[in-house]
Amino acid sequence: MAEEVLFEITKDKLETGLRGYPVGYCTTSFVDSQKGLFYMQKPIPELAYWDPIQVIFLLYYGKEGSSAEIKEFGQLLGKRCVCKKEVIEAIQKLPREGHPMKLFCASILILGMFEATEDYREDCLNLIAKIPHLVAAVINHHAGWGPTPDPAPELGYMENFARMLKVPGANHAELTRAFNLFNILHFDHGGGNLSTFVGKAVASGLEDMFGSICSAMCALAGPRHGKANQDCLEFVLEVLEEVGQQATASDVEGLIRNRLANNQLIFGFGHAVLRVEDPRAAVQYDFIKKNYPDHPLVKIALLLRTEGSKVLSENPKIADPHANVDAVSGTMLTAAGFNYPEYYTVLFGLSRTVGIAIQIVYERCEAREGKGTPIVRPKYFFKKRE
Repeated sequence: MAEEVLFEITKDKLETGLRGYPVGYCTTSFVDSQKGLFYMQKPIPELAYWDPIQVIFLLYYGKEGSSAEIKEFGQLLGKRCVCKKEVIEAIQKLPREGHPMKLFCASILILGMFEATEDYREDCLNLIAKIPHLVAAVINHHAGWGPTPDPAPELGYMENFARMLKVPGANHAELTRAFNLFNILHFDHGGGNLSTFVGKAVASGLEDMFGSICSAMCALAGPRHGKANQDCLEFVLEVLEEVGQQATASDVEGLIRNRLANNQLIFGFGHAVLRVEDPRAAVQYDFIKKNYPDHPLVKIALLLRTEGSKVLSENPKIADPHANVDAVSGTMLTAAGFNYPEYYTVLFGLSRTVGIAIQIVYERCEAREGKGTPIVRPKYFFKKRE
């Protein structure tokens, strides 16, 4: 049992986003302020180059699978991986205006309208299996790349996804390699981040899996959460344009100091829990250094990593001056051949759906000896507006 922690409710603890308040258990992952993200009890760098199906098995069953179990689990998902044609046809009739996260959220609801079973466990597995097909259809439609190929279940989880995306001039092997890493690093992130908490809160009212995940993706879409990866890439692009491809460390340091002096934001640094560089960022930095060392964005991202932390650490008010996962994920995807930042949050949602859906299964089917968590109902005090 967790150690009992008592909180005194004082005025200064209100309107703080519930930060630090324990409300339940997360059975899939946790974040340590000094060591980073763990899936189960395994640090994320240890899992970064596993096959995605291995990691999904670990999160879903809470244990490592044998080769035979992983193969059987992959076949189980493969049998479920095709969205009904009515779902894909409905997506292709949706408007293409606006950010693609809007289209993605609407598509999840459509998927539920046609394919929900009202069984959280079954819908969890179905959603995990079908989400690559759904996201490929969303991106292809929004980008105007034409009809989405049918899934090929015999391929790997992300290899199948990369093949279904009709990225112009794509090198599918390069995309698969980058998507595998991006996917695994974003599967889960504890129980209290906004999208996960919102999804579980909506499910506490007994909304089905698809409506709950849709709500989670609406939460993910905001610039303070999932859209940060898109904003970070745009920041790296701005820096590259300003300092040029031959920039030195001192050039980047000077740019950062100028931006801070002008009250401009520095994107890609800081984390709500971590007080060290995000290990997920470190894994990606190593990946791009090894595979794309001469790419202009990679050179700038690596300079920002060192110079940003150096400058920000001079401010004692900044608790975490280190790079986070968003600092480099867009650069990695661009270098791999997916230079479409408007879809980076959708890719984040594709990954995070896995962890949130599994956490919803726990809260609805296993928590409190199978009774499930009660409906979320925090207390608010009345305050008269001045």
